[in-house]
Formats: sequence, structure tokens, C-alpha cells
Amino acid sequence: MAFHEERRRVGLRLSVLQYLVVVLFSALAISFWYLQVVQHDRFQEMADNNHQRTLPLRAPRGVLFDRDGRVLVENRHSYSISIVREHTQDLNRTISLLSKVLGLQEASVREIVDRHRREPSYRPITIVQDATLAQVAAVTARRLSSELPDVVVQQVPTRQYPETLAAHLFGYVGEVNDAQVSNADDLKSGDIVGQSGVEKVYNAMLMGEDGAKRVVVNSTGREIRTLEEIPPTEGKRLQLTIDYDVQKAVEDAFAVSGFNGAAVVLDPSNGEVLAFASLPAYDPNAFAAGIDRNTWSALTTDEDRPLNDRAIQGTYSPGSTFKMAVGLAALEEGIITPDFKVFCPGHANFYGRDFKCWKRGGHGAVDLRHAIEQSCDVYFYTVGNMLGVDKINKWATLLGLGVKSGIDLPNERQGLVPSTEWKRQRMKEKWYAGETISVSIGQGQVSVTPVSMAVYMATLANGGTRVTPHLLKAMDEGTGWKPIPPPAPQSKIDIDPDKLQAIRDGLWMVVNAAGTGGTARIVGKDVAGKTGSAQVISNAGRMAARTTKNLRDNGWFVFFAPRDNPKIAGVIFAEHGIHGGNAARISHHVLDTFFAKQDGRPLPPPPTDLKLDLSDAMAQPHERAAREEQDR
Repeated sequence: MAFHEERRRVGLRLSVLQYLVVVLFSALAISFWYLQVVQHDRFQEMADNNHQRTLPLRAPRGVLFDRDGRVLVENRHSYSISIVREHTQDLNRTISLLSKVLGLQEASVREIVDRHRREPSYRPITIVQDATLAQVAAVTARRLSSELPDVVVQQVPTRQYPETLAAHLFGYVGEVNDAQVSNADDLKSGDIVGQSGVEKVYNAMLMGEDGAKRVVVNSTGREIRTLEEIPPTEGKRLQLTIDYDVQKAVEDAFAVSGFNGAAVVLDPSNGEVLAFASLPAYDPNAFAAGIDRNTWSALTTDEDRPLNDRAIQGTYSPGSTFKMAVGLAALEEGIITPDFKVFCPGHANFYGRDFKCWKRGGHGAVDLRHAIEQSCDVYFYTVGNMLGVDKINKWATLLGLGVKSGIDLPNERQGLVPSTEWKRQRMKEKWYAGETISVSIGQGQVSVTPVSMAVYMATLANGGTRVTPHLLKAMDEGTGWKPIPPPAPQSKIDIDPDKLQAIRDGLWMVVNAAGTGGTARIVGKDVAGKTGSAQVISNAGRMAARTTKNLRDNGWFVFFAPRDNPKIAGVIFAEHGIHGGNAARISHHVLDTFFAKQDGRPLPPPPTDLKLDLSDAMAQPHERAAREEQDR
């Protein structure tokens, strides 16, 4: 009995197990049938649409405004075309077909792809930054026909500049290079960053933060739905110190003159840059979406060097504009008084060599004020010889020459005011007293940048404070404008007000009496200034040269106004401008525009004719000077 009872229990258990197995497999069969038959269409669609992409959303760069709130640099919408390798089955086919569709050389497209091969495959490789509507339409059509499912078209913000206005000041943007990526933790390949000018210096403020969008796409690459979207954060808005109207006045006047050159205009009280120009310029828009090889080649091979920022990178002899530094040094060192006179017969002999004055017949007996007004070379030969080169170096440096200005722009070069120690270290030679004579009139080894000349004039204007020129005035992070404190002055020197007034009087006479700067005169504004003409080659070399195009003298005009309560200071540098009188003509429109805004009167229209003196560019110094007398 026990055996039969045990056998019955085992049989029962097996039956239960069999029923459970049947039920389980029946449930599985029904489930499979339900999934494969009833819900076939749904899961077929899900299978076809199981691709996800993470698309970067580029942050718009911060907008730039002028001091009055006028938009200077903004963003526009454009389209980029990229390859997403994560979903590419045949990359070579995609490159070949996309090249034909875009009208690009296959080698150039392949080069772009090869440059980014080491990056994560989910990150799109941008082939065209600023695609035309025709390119967008052609790619979109082939994506719909499943020919290019791994190519995406995105709308992205692109920098937009006011053509060539203030090009060197704004700079330009471009795709980050390998060196920049390796040197910054917050940059990745493909980012658009500032490469020069304000765009570079304040890139961290202007960049913003990119967003991202995670989407589901079907087998043809079409977006089905958005899974997640993190919107980009726009860069900070920056207000610059630039005055649009004064900036435009500078560039309008230069355009009429036909000269290349540079201009820097400052507020002498705090160093705010009101205008900044280097000419010829370039169009920053050409860089905003990736510059093409032909345009880049044209810019880099142009003999006028449009990419060179003459205002902060060009170094030139200052000519007669250096004389105020020599005069003030002699006053402050107690070597002369404002009434100290020198007789000028048209030349003077120093150390066995005859040095000529620009005026063949001489100026007769002149004191400091009239020596500045008449730009008498013999007077400053004499005073410079009494001073010595080291005292000239000391005071010129204190006034801002031969040193960097500290402006918030990249790659500023330093000029040179020589000294005995400089020559000993540089050339392993002693300084000879005869070399000081040429230095005394801003020739010889003296070289300056236009921006340092603007600081020099601001220092004379404000009484001895060497301001730091700067471009950033305020910042808006979304809660309103917050003023940015100006940078500290580079130095401050105590100048005897009476001695400084003698310099100022001479500068006023240059413009308002019998000097060479009469064309810069603004009635009732007491403009003070100084012209300067600086040779770029010796007279013997000039006569032997085969061409005169780039051998004409450079022309300078430095200024501040009004004389006794300066509101504006700066420099106009006319490269190969023949003489300083032509630079003074350019400055007239700039000063007239500035004071029109100050007075609330209508702005003067752009000039159509500056009545420049372009005659006899190969004349000897005394012949050029005779023409300058016509400006008095």
C-alpha cells in the first residue's frame, strides 16, 4: 500500500508539472503571437526608428554695443551641414556624394573629416559652416530620399559685423584650433571662438554655453521626436567705450584721403577708447563662417597688409611729434625755461656734422612756444644735445612712448626710445653724443606705435597721468548693465603746471596761429596739436629707388582739445601721407564730429574732398616744408 500511495503522489506531481508547462508555453505562444501579429506594425516602426542623435545647439555670442547703446556686432541665423559618423554605414560613399551635392572638391571634404576622425563618432563633423540656401535644399532633398541619412542640416547663430568698420578692433571668430583646445579645459573641437581683437580678449564672456538636443530619428535620418533639449545660454552682452559716430568719422575721412594708416582717439581723463582704426582693413564676416582659401590667400599676399593692425603693431619714427617730449624733459630737468631762445639760421653744427632745419632760411631767434609752433629743428637739436639721450628716454617713457600702452587688445608691440644702456646691451657699443641729435627730432632709432602716441597726448592733456587705454565699459549678464571699473593708470608724474602750459601753448599755436596744423582748427574749441613728417628712407636712398610708392614720408597729427580742459586726445597716422598737414586734414572731420555730438548739433556729413596736398612726393625736406607753410 505504501508503495502504491507513493507512486500516486509522484504521478500527481508530474501531472501538475505537465499542466504548468503547458500553461507556460501556451502563455508564451500567445505573447509571441500578440507581439508578432497583433502589434507587428507598432514594433516594426519602433525597430525602424530606434536611432537616437544628440545634436549640439550652438550658443549665440554676446552682442557688442557702443557707448551710446548702438548695436555694433550681433548674430544672424545661418545653416551648417554636418556628417554624423555614428550612423554612417559607408563614410567614403557619404563623402563622395556630399561633395558633389555641395559643389565642393572631394579632397577638401575628406580633409575636414580626417581632421576630426579622433573625435567621438556621435559628434557631428561640420563640413559647411554657412551653407547657401541652394546647398541646404540639395542636401535636404537627398536626406528625404534616403541618399544621405547620416548628414544633418542645422540652423546656427553666426557672427555679423558692420562690414569693415573697426575690423581690427572687433577682430574675428573662427573654429578653435588644436593648440587652443589643448590649452583650455572648456573648449572642444568645433567650437567657434574669438581669434583676434575684442572677440579674442573677451572670448570667455562672449561665448556663452552650448546646449544640446537628443532626438529620435528614423532610418532616413528624419527627426521623429525630441527626447530632451537643453537650450543654449547666450554670451554676455558687452558695452564698449567706442563712439560709433567718431569711429565712422575716422574711417570716412581716411576713405576720402586714400591713405592707409591708423587712428586712436581717447578720453584723456580715463583712457576710454572713442575710436580705433587700422587701414586698410578686412571684412570680419569672411571669417565668421570659415574663410575660404582664396580669400585667405588674397589677404595674406596683399602688399598693403590688411591683416596687420597698424595701430598697435606698427612701429614708426614719430618725427616732429616727438619734440614736446624733448621740450618738457628740458623744462622739468631745469635745463631750460619756456623763454629760453635759440637762434636758427637754417642749420647747426654738432660734433663736426652739419644738421639742417626743415626751413632753409631758418627761423631766427625762437623760444620754446614758437619752436613748437614752427617745429624748429635747430631749437630741438640744441635742447636735445643739452639734455642727453638718457634724460630724453626717461621723460618720453614717463609720457608713454617706447613702452606698451596696456590696451586690452592682443599682440601689441613695443616701440623704442633709445638710451645708453639699451645700446650697450643690444649692440655692445657705447652711445655717441652725435646720435642724440637725430633722436631730438624723433628720427634715428626712435620708433613708436600709434596707440602709444595717443597715450602720450592724453598724458600731456590731463597733466601727467599715463592712462591705460581700454575698450570695455559695461557688461550685461541678463540683469542690466553693470559698469566695469577702468584699469588703473600706468603711472602718474608730477609736472609743473606752468611748464606744461608752455607746451600746451605751443601746441595751440600750431593749430590756431602760424603753425602747420591749421586745417585741424575748430572754431571756439581751442584744438591743440602737432604735425609731424617722418622719412622712411634717406634722401640718397629715395633718389636711387626705382619706385616711390612706399617711400613717401609718413604723416602724423597728434592732438587734444580743448587746450585747457581736454575732452578728447588722439593721433592720426597717415602712412606715406607725405606730410603732417594731410593727417591734420583727416583729424578735422573727426574733431568736428566729436564736438557736434558734445554740443547737440547735427553731425557733419562725410567729407567728399579733404583738399590734400599730394604734389611732389619726392621733394627734399626744405621743399616739402615750403608747401606746409601754405597750411598756416
